[in-house]
Amino acid sequence: MVTETPTGSPGHTAGRGPVRAAVVVGALGVVFGDIGTSPIYTLQTVFNPEDPHPVPVGTANVYGVVSLIFWSVMIIVTLTYISLVMRADNDGEGGIMALITLLRRLGGTRGRRAAAVLAGVGIFGAALFFGDSMITPAISVLSAVEGLKIVEPDLENLIIPITVVIIIALFAVQRRGTAAVGRLFGPVMILWFLTIGALGVMAIIDHPEILKALSPTYALSFALGHFHIAFFALAAVVLAVTGAEALYADMGHFGRKAITRGWLGLVLPASTLSYFGQGALILSDQATVSGPFFLLAPGWARLPLVLLATGATVIASQAVITGAFSVASQAVQLGYLPRLRIAHTSESTIGQIYVPWINWLLMVSVLTLVFAFQSSAALAYAFGMAVTATITITTLLFFYVAHTKWRTPLWLVLLGAIPLLAIDALFLAANLTKLVHGAWLPLLIGVTAFTVMITWARGRVVVTAAREKAEGPLRVFVDQLRHRDPPLIRIPGTAVFLNRGSETTPLAMRATVEHYRVLHEHVVILSLVTLPVPRVADADRVRIDALGYAEDGIIHVTAQHGYMEAPRVPQILRLLDPAQTEGPLSVDDASYFLSKIELKKGEVATMAAWRKRLFIATSFVTSDAADYFGLPRERTVIVGSQVEV
Repeated sequence: MVTETPTGSPGHTAGRGPVRAAVVVGALGVVFGDIGTSPIYTLQTVFNPEDPHPVPVGTANVYGVVSLIFWSVMIIVTLTYISLVMRADNDGEGGIMALITLLRRLGGTRGRRAAAVLAGVGIFGAALFFGDSMITPAISVLSAVEGLKIVEPDLENLIIPITVVIIIALFAVQRRGTAAVGRLFGPVMILWFLTIGALGVMAIIDHPEILKALSPTYALSFALGHFHIAFFALAAVVLAVTGAEALYADMGHFGRKAITRGWLGLVLPASTLSYFGQGALILSDQATVSGPFFLLAPGWARLPLVLLATGATVIASQAVITGAFSVASQAVQLGYLPRLRIAHTSESTIGQIYVPWINWLLMVSVLTLVFAFQSSAALAYAFGMAVTATITITTLLFFYVAHTKWRTPLWLVLLGAIPLLAIDALFLAANLTKLVHGAWLPLLIGVTAFTVMITWARGRVVVTAAREKAEGPLRVFVDQLRHRDPPLIRIPGTAVFLNRGSETTPLAMRATVEHYRVLHEHVVILSLVTLPVPRVADADRVRIDALGYAEDGIIHVTAQHGYMEAPRVPQILRLLDPAQTEGPLSVDDASYFLSKIELKKGEVATMAAWRKRLFIATSFVTSDAADYFGLPRERTVIVGSQVEV
């Protein structure tokens, strides 16, 4: 039996030892790009005169907005994510899918129905994250390249073409892997944070009174005294916390400690100085509100700053792209998406992956957004919706896990959950006011992705039931082979039939016997089981069942692996003990048999007709099974059969 490592508990993180500086640098290069580039466009968006609910530029409003940004970052990022949510890891892996896994483990315990409902809400949150992954590269790169029109207004026509080239190049290098990207981007992000911090300090020195906005009284005074303005401002203020979910989703790549140290040691101080510096600049000259970030720099330094900002926003895009890979991979393993080709890009860190289908889908989507919206200001209305909804769902799931799994007292859970969820709800409500101005986009993406995911999960249940009926009981089939007259011809060699479980007969095996009336001397029926843990030790990986007869050469093997592992069948077979396999297996020249299912829309009311069509259409993106399971193609036989949905 597999002994699962206790996970999802307070304080459990990947790697309890000291954090190497190289890991922190790598985290800076991958994880913090999104949230670290928010200073480029947040204040500019708050005071955007073209906003349908503009915030007037004035001394009191500037103090209030800067204070509101600072305390929003402290509450949502530092308190909610860094201090609380990132403790809810699944053996070191983070992200909303990790929370869903923890909820699924509550099956059979109290609150089972509530856990199932919240898991569904979590799937919608994961779907919204895909929307975030599409919008972030578009708005980030656009906002940086738009600095060109501040340097030289005549360059405005080049903004879209340059943005398109950068985005294509970004997605083209993803196959090289997160580690290579992190080593390249880490030093760039260190330079970025030092630069924006220094520029902020220069402006603060000229107008040190802005530091009074560190007091929460300014945020509260603005929010309560000018609620009709502050409420709408929240839709732009939330841009300061974009990337918080990416910190959590990418936690498995670098660990909580490295992310925490990077945030508290460099990212938070530098971002805070930039926001306060921009506030000081606007107080000195209200005309700078059109581009306070780039105008912080002296004239000679603005073009270099645009170039550095462009590099930083490319890294911002990297944070959500790698997060999307992680979410998609975990969704595949948990049965919410079809089997996709997943390439592991690191021999030492299994969480570093590349998902080609997701990569190219994101690229096409990002380019479409760039051409459709044309500016970062237009995209900002859409951006906040995805962020606030995902943050709210993550916070809700975390506190439920804290109460039901960790047995945190209800009064303590409510003490934290009520104020934090109330703040999240305010941000969410403010973004709903931008619904007709672009906030509908992430909701549409989220609903679409959510529909695909739950339809695939439901369709898998339907297909599995139909397939099991066609396959028939495995033990009955083995009994029939034992008593077959005349006896079945057994040929030399090893045959491996991949099957979904131990209860039914592989369709390929049944077809081989019925049509060819032969069977290999050694037969392994292999079932691969994904456990709700990232990894499984080799010692706990396989279980062998003789299927009732110890000398017939037919065995069933259950191979268990974690959802972060790529199943490689030949390596699994080499773990088997010859004493338990009724003779030695010829792994190096074994034949592998796959049962290929062709889906057909049936008349039985298992799902709505449109969902059946969606399920069948989604099945076409399924990766090649031989490649997914690491089978040698020259020794793989595929046997087809048809199943009605």
